[in-house]
Amino acid sequence: MTFQATIALPLTYPLSFEDKEIRHVIRINATSTEEQLIAGTLDGNEDAFRLIVERYIDEVSRTVTGMLGAGLEIDDVVQEVFIKLHRSLHTFRGESTLKTFVVRIAINKSLDALRKRKRMRWLQPWSHEEPWEPDSGERADQGITDSEDLLILRQAVDRLPENQRAVVVLRLIEQYSTEETARILNVPYGTVLSRLKRGVEKLKKDLRNTTGNHRTGGAS
Repeated sequence: MTFQATIALPLTYPLSFEDKEIRHVIRINATSTEEQLIAGTLDGNEDAFRLIVERYIDEVSRTVTGMLGAGLEIDDVVQEVFIKLHRSLHTFRGESTLKTFVVRIAINKSLDALRKRKRMRWLQPWSHEEPWEPDSGERADQGITDSEDLLILRQAVDRLPENQRAVVVLRLIEQYSTEETARILNVPYGTVLSRLKRGVEKLKKDLRNTTGNHRTGGAS
């Protein structure tokens, strides 16, 4: 799935440089630092924010797809993430990395989308271009290899409770560390570990039951 960095943004956020006498031109290009891009965006430089989008759009797209599964709504949610980022960037205090800040918004927007479709949960496989392949040591089922089994895995992930799904996506799919996952979700380190443990155990049980029924034709 390919995402283009074309985000339509209203310039309605407060600017950081209110004293016109101390404002200065920030030169923005692809090698600009995170701090320069943030300052440029807050100073009204649209190119600065466009570079932020280009820098993090793949991260956001994978996170949203991991949370929701492949579907038509992915583009809309990704768009919402960057609109929210644009409107809230002035609240960023540098207590975490900008990537952590962005991914936290992506998780929250994905949870919003999940709640909206709570009564109509569609089970869809991920795109063949970006299948879920966690580290071999963390695979919930070592026998998952073909597209049919990937669909079964996707459905099992979709059945996880929202809080466990968020941890599984961040730790096993995006491969964030436990500490990074805790910062993104704004929960204690131990909470990440317990949710991951429960999520993986549920996946293993679900996959054993599903694949067992499938391979025996549903016979008891």
